[in-house]
Amino acid sequence: MSLRYLVDTDWAIHYYMNGQPEIVQRLAELQPEGIGLSVVSLAELWEGVYYSRDSVGSEQGLRDFLRTVSVVPLDEEVCVRFGKERGRLRAMKEAYRRFRPSDRRHRSSTRLCGSYKKPASL
Repeated sequence: MSLRYLVDTDWAIHYYMNGQPEIVQRLAELQPEGIGLSVVSLAELWEGVYYSRDSVGSEQGLRDFLRTVSVVPLDEEVCVRFGKERGRLRAMKEAYRRFRPSDRRHRSSTRLCGSYKKPASL
């Protein structure tokens, strides 16, 4: 089976740990097209199992989840693609962070502009 989608760690946690209905439904819809999970995400999930309050239940949930996905190994091609994509996404996030209205610097400048009063002589 070819893989079309790669599930990240957060989705896997919400799927098998919390049973979040929207994620469970979306993964079920994508299942026929092939869902993968990277070995890095798998390692993170196992960490969660060992340090959870209910490690037995968490392990069973993870094993159930793993029956629905294919674990994707890492090779150089995957790492190169990851590096490019993650860098691009970080740059987008940084650009958004700089210019979003909730940014402290933006609020300060808005406040300064908003407090400006036109001199009566103009």
